[in-house]
Amino acid sequence: MADKTKISFRTKCIHVGNGIDKETGAIRRPITMANSYRLPEDASTLNWSDPNQLIYTRNTSANQIYLQEKLAALEGGEDCVVLASGVAALAGVFFTFLDQHAHIICSNVSYIAVYRLLQEYFPGKYGVETTLLDTADLEEIKKALRPNTKIIHIETPGNPTTRVSDIAEIAKIAKSGGALLTVDSTFATPFLQQPLKLGADLVIHSLTKYINGHGDSMGGAVIGRKELIDQIKRQAMVNLGGAISPFNAWLIMRGVVTLPLRMKQHSESAMKVALFLAAHPSVAFVAYPGLESHPQHEIAKKQMSLYSGVLSFGLKADAATHNKFVNSLELIVPAVSIGHDESLIVYVGPDDERNHFYPAEFKNGHLRFSVGLEEAADIIADLKQSFEKCGL
Repeated sequence: MADKTKISFRTKCIHVGNGIDKETGAIRRPITMANSYRLPEDASTLNWSDPNQLIYTRNTSANQIYLQEKLAALEGGEDCVVLASGVAALAGVFFTFLDQHAHIICSNVSYIAVYRLLQEYFPGKYGVETTLLDTADLEEIKKALRPNTKIIHIETPGNPTTRVSDIAEIAKIAKSGGALLTVDSTFATPFLQQPLKLGADLVIHSLTKYINGHGDSMGGAVIGRKELIDQIKRQAMVNLGGAISPFNAWLIMRGVVTLPLRMKQHSESAMKVALFLAAHPSVAFVAYPGLESHPQHEIAKKQMSLYSGVLSFGLKADAATHNKFVNSLELIVPAVSIGHDESLIVYVGPDDERNHFYPAEFKNGHLRFSVGLEEAADIIADLKQSFEKCGL
């Protein structure tokens, strides 16, 4: 099939970016573990920093190109840049489009590295002005817009509150002010949510999480219009050195194949777990976009096909009991990250530096739970036995 953009999402996951290896006839493209590529006979006219030509792996690699093609197709974007980590992708966007004394509006509860980049490093080093606010509140965004606002950055669903921001409405606000709308869609993946179709300019993923899905590699991606992606490639990849390794690109390429199947299972199991927790007398709250009790459930229903596998909850207990609960689990693993095949949980105490931005129910500490691919009944059984051990 010549045009792989017209096939279904699930088929794109398998076929886009893949091809027959010309040397061996293998039906899976191999890992090309090279840091340099043979130059043409006349190299004098080459652009040595060209991020789209195979010259040197800091510029780009064969496996990176294959993965970029696949991710651009999945998100419906013109182009994609893949970097060494999700943080490299986020920092690459900010570094490229925030000039001196620019202003950015950002979700006040987001990934911790974003918080530090925009609260500490960019203001201190470059004079960037940052406004952190609740991006579920459209009026607050409108009030915060300034003539020098270059970016509105949202994370939806947000980490760890699962807050959902209305992408289509915020895109209108950004456009009215001449700002870019950038969306971290890591929790949702392109299978559950497609921000570019809702008006976003750039969508960002930590590939380390659901898109890879196996907990064994790191990467980040930015997808959008070619004119924007070319700038990120030149500035944040070639000249800051944030290139992904060929091996990690290959691992993530392998992981994408099962993305639709995994996201359905993660979402179905997370809903069952969320309902179980919401009904438990020792649970103080559950934050999951699929629950009707979630403050932005209607927005999530409008812009997501399913609700992914991450939820947060709190116990009617002190910090010591939260920690005992985590350490009494036998199947669920206490670890950071999300989107692995195994279920992961982490306790975030009330001394977290972003605590003053959290909703009231989060302020006494919370558990962020990435529901894995185990049988939902087994996950719930593990939670039950931990509740019993803790006398809850």
